[in-house]
Amino acid sequence: MVTAHVHARSSEFDAVDGPNVRVMRHEDGARTLFTRSPDNRTLTKKKFTSNGVLNMVTIYRMDRNGNPVSCRIHDGANTLLFKVSYGYRKSDGQLVEERMFDARTKRIDPATGQETPVQRVCYVYDAQGNRSAPMVFNLLPGKTFEEVFGTKSSALETNPFNETSSGKSVGRPSGR
Repeated sequence: MVTAHVHARSSEFDAVDGPNVRVMRHEDGARTLFTRSPDNRTLTKKKFTSNGVLNMVTIYRMDRNGNPVSCRIHDGANTLLFKVSYGYRKSDGQLVEERMFDARTKRIDPATGQETPVQRVCYVYDAQGNRSAPMVFNLLPGKTFEEVFGTKSSALETNPFNETSSGKSVGRPSGR
């Protein structure tokens, strides 16, 4: 992957005072900028390196409950790399699977005629409703998503805009 040298404009990080922007600072100096649409249906995550280089943009489409239903992952030069769909269990709404498709090369399963994901991430839940670690199924040889992006999954661990009545964020987004 080629990382484009696109530097964050200081105005992007200065805009954090609004209700639709959050910044997460990572231990290594990198920052992630989250912005959401006023209707809460789109969440954009921009990940910058410690020296301000934009290296990944993820745009999530959310359902009315704030759960991601799909996302598109771009590199720092705005090249679309992956399309992701999320599947939820109907009985309780828990996330059970992510399917990641290569946006640059459509792969068709000759047996079914359907597009084949390059990666599947599956979750199981215990009796208390706690989610397991992700089970990652890579369907292509080469580097894994984790090797390229440093995380196993594109799922949001915590929505950075979920707040308590005091205005403080609930939970903490993972370092994705």
